Amino acid sequence: MDISWLNYTDIIDIIETASQLVLQIYLGCDFVIEQKEDKSPVTIADKKANEYIVSSLKTLYPNIPIISEENSNDDWEIRKNYEFVWFIDPLDGTKEFIKKNGEFTINIGLVFKGRPVAGFVNIPVKGLTYWAIKGKGAWKKDISNKIFDIKEERNNYDNRGKNLVRVLASRSHMTYDTKEFIDKLGDVELINVGSSIKILWIAENKADIYPRMNGSMEWDTCAAHAILSELGGTILHYENKEIGDELYYNKKNLLNPYFICSYPLLFLRQK
Repeated sequence: MDISWLNYTDIIDIIETASQLVLQIYLGCDFVIEQKEDKSPVTIADKKANEYIVSSLKTLYPNIPIISEENSNDDWEIRKNYEFVWFIDPLDGTKEFIKKNGEFTINIGLVFKGRPVAGFVNIPVKGLTYWAIKGKGAWKKDISNKIFDIKEERNNYDNRGKNLVRVLASRSHMTYDTKEFIDKLGDVELINVGSSIKILWIAENKADIYPRMNGSMEWDTCAAHAILSELGGTILHYENKEIGDELYYNKKNLLNPYFICSYPLLFLRQK
C-alpha cells in the first residue's frame, strides 16, 4: 500500500477551515435544528462543513470516492469495489453542538481495503487538530500551532492507580449493555464525553477503555481509529459478550457493531 501521494498539510488546512465554518455558526446567532429520516438532528453547520470538505477533497483527489454522513452514498454494489475511500463526519456530536457543551469534532479518515490508514480530527472549540498516517506517527497541533508527538505526550498522563480503571462513556448514548460491561470492570472512574473525543482520549492515555454497546456509524470512528492504531491501540468487535476482530470499514451495512476501544492490555482487566 502506497500513500505517499497524501499531503497531510492539505487535509489539515481543509479540516481547520471547516472548523472555522462550524465555529462561526456555533458562536453566532441561533440556528435551525432539522431532523433526518433516522430521527437524528442536523444543522446548517453539518451541511456547510460537509459541502466544504467534500468539494475540497474532490478537487485534490478526484479519483478517491467519499462516504459521508451527510451525503447520498453509493450503493454497496459500487462501494464494494473501492480500494481507497474517504470517510467524513463533518460534525460528529451534533447533539453536543446543539447543547453548546463544546464536545464535538470534525472527522476525516482514509481507508484502504477496509482498514483506516490515515485520520484527521479537529475539536473546534479547543482549536486542536489531531492526525496520523500509517507508519508516520500520530500528532497533535494546538491553537498556537505548536505540534506535539502524541506518543511522547501519552507519558504525561498516569493511570491513577492500578485498581481504578478510567472508563469513557458517551454523554448522549449510554445503554444497559454498556453499563453491564462497565460494572464488570470493578472499581472505575466513569467519564462522560461526546463524539470521537473519547477515542482521542484513549489514544492520549487520558482514559483506559471505551465500550460502545449501541449504534454508531463508520464515519464516527474511522478517523480517530487511525490515530489510535498508529499508537498501538485498537477498536475490537464485542459480540455475544466476546471480544472479536478489529473494526472494519466500508461494510455493506455502515453501522458499527458493538465495540471496545482500548490499548490491548486493558482488555485483560475485565473481570
